[in-house]
Amino acid sequence: MSASAAAGSRTAVGTGAYDGLRRTVLARIESERLDPDTDLPAVRAAVVDAVEAYQRQAHLGEGVALRDPAEMATRLLRSITAFGPLTDLLSRPDVEEVFLEGPRVSYIDGTGRLQGLAAPTTEEENRQVVDRLLSTTQRHLDARSPLVQARVLNGRARLTAAIPPIGDALSATIRRSTLRRDTLGSLLEKGSLTPPAAGLLWAAMQTSTSLLVSGPPGAGKTSLLSALIAAAPSNHCVRCCEEIRELHVPLTHGSFYEARPPAMDGSGEVTLRDLVKFVLAMRPDHIVVGEVRGAEAFELTRAVNAGCGFACTVHANSARDALSALVNAAIMAGENVPEPVVRAVFARAIDFVVHLDLDDVNSVDPAEGLRRQVCEIVAVVPSLHDDFSTEPVFVRERVGAPLEWTGVVPPGAELLERCLPDGLTLRAILEGRRVPL
Repeated sequence: MSASAAAGSRTAVGTGAYDGLRRTVLARIESERLDPDTDLPAVRAAVVDAVEAYQRQAHLGEGVALRDPAEMATRLLRSITAFGPLTDLLSRPDVEEVFLEGPRVSYIDGTGRLQGLAAPTTEEENRQVVDRLLSTTQRHLDARSPLVQARVLNGRARLTAAIPPIGDALSATIRRSTLRRDTLGSLLEKGSLTPPAAGLLWAAMQTSTSLLVSGPPGAGKTSLLSALIAAAPSNHCVRCCEEIRELHVPLTHGSFYEARPPAMDGSGEVTLRDLVKFVLAMRPDHIVVGEVRGAEAFELTRAVNAGCGFACTVHANSARDALSALVNAAIMAGENVPEPVVRAVFARAIDFVVHLDLDDVNSVDPAEGLRRQVCEIVAVVPSLHDDFSTEPVFVRERVGAPLEWTGVVPPGAELLERCLPDGLTLRAILEGRRVPL
């Protein structure tokens, strides 16, 4: 037998032994009603007993002995009491996103490149990881709820998962949240913004200005939204609504709200639309919606009449596309409001659209890492027709190119200047002569 064939045979034997041992230990844990989180010594003893029993049977000719019993015991213990082969992966700060597709595990590292996990896993083992992550939440993944989203790892990550019959196999994404305190200043240091662009956004957040943040997945929309919230004056009331909590910004005045799925009997659901409608009654200066995808967009049209500003994110390929995406989401509410009416309301309400983009992962310089940058800041201006009218204020041709002022002073400059320090004008900010950061 060749060396490669022998290695493959040992791997197959090891995988078969692991699966059988794992089932044996889980059966004992269930029969003895052990809790892997609190009964660690008993669980460790069950693992050691199972491995020793397997080795004794193998030496009697019933199976192939393990090459490294201690390594197998460690692997089993990590699988049952932690997250198995994913334990180290989920603790690495450079891993942004982890993907589980049946038995396969892949992840995106800090450079933005997709990598495969070297350690072998099974679909059953990956499903147990998902169940362990969900055990600290009030959400479930089962036949009655084959789709789930939840905040996991003590709020440090968002889990999105599906099981058959919705998917062919287990399909899950674990997206790490950035718990660092993003500010316009920190985004400036990373090269996402220029001082004039950051100054404009800071000035906008001093008033009841409404901003729409757009971009593809992973472009840094939530980070920018966090920075915008942090720029709001401490006496402004900020109410943040999210499907799954990802924003982590200290608020002096205001609070965060998270949607809730229905209970097992179908009752108790609180949707993102419910939350937006609820906070409208709490006298907010700013309503923040983490990610607009559906009917909650219609409730934002009510914010116009409430006299408060709003900020939200939406997936789109450009600033113009973002405006259309928001209108389409509002129409999905099914309120029988004509599209031109919804568009007209948002045309009056939205002041700026900030569009972000990121490097093509195939062109990322490992030394520099993945770049996420603001590529457009456009002002929504009064229109004489049904569609949106916009004027670009800052434009970046592509990620890595300079973000340049177009020479346009957005409408409403007088309103913004009322909140600026004495003697500072919006033009001075746009020209980069003085930035209030």
